Amino acid sequence: MESYTIGQAARLLGVSVDTARRWADADRFPTRREGARRMVDGPDLAAFCVEAARETGDGEEAPYTSARNAFPGIVTGVKLGTVAAQVEIQAGPHRIVSLLTREAVEELGLEVGARATARVKSTSVFIDRT
Repeated sequence: MESYTIGQAARLLGVSVDTARRWADADRFPTRREGARRMVDGPDLAAFCVEAARETGDGEEAPYTSARNAFPGIVTGVKLGTVAAQVEIQAGPHRIVSLLTREAVEELGLEVGARATARVKSTSVFIDRT
């Protein structure tokens, strides 16, 4: 069974190490000691990730959509062409780049610093074990 340090768990959750420690201290997920290090078992961290993803933030109601892979983040780059545009979003540890129409970017008011959610729906998904 794979185990993670609090620091590794924080990176996977997209939060600071202090936040991960506070969550562990509040018994949101179990930890154990391995010498001086606090460890989280992989299945426990996975269960917490699923639970945390179900929680909606800021009291907002989740949008109605068939795309289940949502990456909320902040726009870090916008390149406008004549017809097309490229938008880059940093969502926790994930960098997501999307190509869309210039018109869509303008209608959505996407600019560097704006909050946005990238939603991914695909028929082909590749997974690498790291």
